[in-house]
Amino acid sequence: WTMQEFITGQEYCTHSTVRKGKIRLHCCSPSSPFQVNYQHLDKPEIYAWVEKFVKELNLTGQISFDFIQTEDGTVYPIECNPRTHSAITMFYNHPGLADAYIKDSEDENQAPIVPRPDSKPTYWLYHEIWRLTEIRSWSDLQAWSQKIVKGTDAIFQFNDPLPFLTVPHWQITLLLLENLRKLKGWVRIDFNIGKLVELGGD
Repeated sequence: WTMQEFITGQEYCTHSTVRKGKIRLHCCSPSSPFQVNYQHLDKPEIYAWVEKFVKELNLTGQISFDFIQTEDGTVYPIECNPRTHSAITMFYNHPGLADAYIKDSEDENQAPIVPRPDSKPTYWLYHEIWRLTEIRSWSDLQAWSQKIVKGTDAIFQFNDPLPFLTVPHWQITLLLLENLRKLKGWVRIDFNIGKLVELGGD
């Protein structure tokens, strides 16, 4: 058993692409149930923590964190993943995204790439349709409608609709059929990363 202090506060998730200990791309969003809704927020205390961490370890690659920030502004890291986070979908309309992966900073003071100010919050339409089953009032429906109208699907693009169509209709279908064939259960479908969350899995 591990005993630790219970910390209350707002949870946030981040994704950063770093090269030679310098942040080239960064986004931060309030955490959400199932982690399928993202809206970039500028959180200087969280950025400073990530900046110090990647600099001291001289990291290159992609790194994602979950944080709790208390009311007094103190930042507590609670999870680290050395991989791409689905929050990167907030860069859906940013023309400079690839530069973070293929170019070094032009100078030491170059600011990282962040989601554009006109970037809409992202969601997964298939998950939002499932959430219709949770609506119990007119105000619930209005809130759901506003989320759809003010946001955008994380992977749908008019000029490239195949990812939007193949993840739920091909990939998820194959995973479901395979689990049925093996008589394996699952807890839920995770549309944002295209997998089944299985019993005892993450």
